[in-house]
Amino acid sequence: MLELNTRQKIYRVIFETDTPAGQRFDIFLIYIILLSVLAVMFDSIASVNNQFGSWLFRLEWIFTVLFSLEYMLRIYSSPKPLKYIFSFYGIVDLISIIPSYLALIIPEASYWLVVRLLRVLRIFRVLKMARHLAEANLLLRSIYQSRRKVLVFFTVILVISIIFGSLMFLVEGPEHGFTSIPKSIYWTIVTITTVGYGDITPQTTIGQITATLAMLTGYSIIAIPTGILTAEISNEMRKERSHRHCDNCNRNGHHNDASYCYHCGVQLPDSDI
Repeated sequence: MLELNTRQKIYRVIFETDTPAGQRFDIFLIYIILLSVLAVMFDSIASVNNQFGSWLFRLEWIFTVLFSLEYMLRIYSSPKPLKYIFSFYGIVDLISIIPSYLALIIPEASYWLVVRLLRVLRIFRVLKMARHLAEANLLLRSIYQSRRKVLVFFTVILVISIIFGSLMFLVEGPEHGFTSIPKSIYWTIVTITTVGYGDITPQTTIGQITATLAMLTGYSIIAIPTGILTAEISNEMRKERSHRHCDNCNRNGHHNDASYCYHCGVQLPDSDI
């Protein structure tokens, strides 16, 4: 077996999550992400900022340097750097570090709203955790696989909302708060989703009957997207699991693309057959 060079070793630690070193790196990075997000949240509290603002500022720059180093190592070790840079996670990684550098350039006195936005953008570092959690990746794949079914479902809901909204505009009219069809559609969506703000309410008997039908429709369809997503999650879990076992600890249930045992870290055989 050929010895790995430095770039390949870095790639295995940073990108491959099924190796012991990769798992340790992911766990360390998740803790750093959580701490950085907590620091941003505490920094938004005026009393905390007044007392510990300078310490939080230094801590933020420590996190920024660590994330910048991670970002550069990912570009360096990736076989296709441009593909990584323009990927979803590559953009998230960039967003997680760029606000700190931009805040040095933009004067806070003149653009305080922009600076506040840049500081809030650091919260998106929590998206970096998704790459390091197998369950999160499974959920994302399930959502992607069910996208067409969910799109059809929301299209049907939109059509129903337009019908109910138009009917409520006709029945209730502007004198009862239904001043336009778009506003009536807004009321319908709020009603179907069982939110019920109460800012607009039907006053006529026919309007109340229509509202009752809209509520019953909402209760009838609210479980449909949950069922679609649950079915896709079940399919992904079946595809992801295999009967491969570890010769060292005899544990089963490893992913098809796993190279190392999740329990003891020993390299898995290519096939059980």
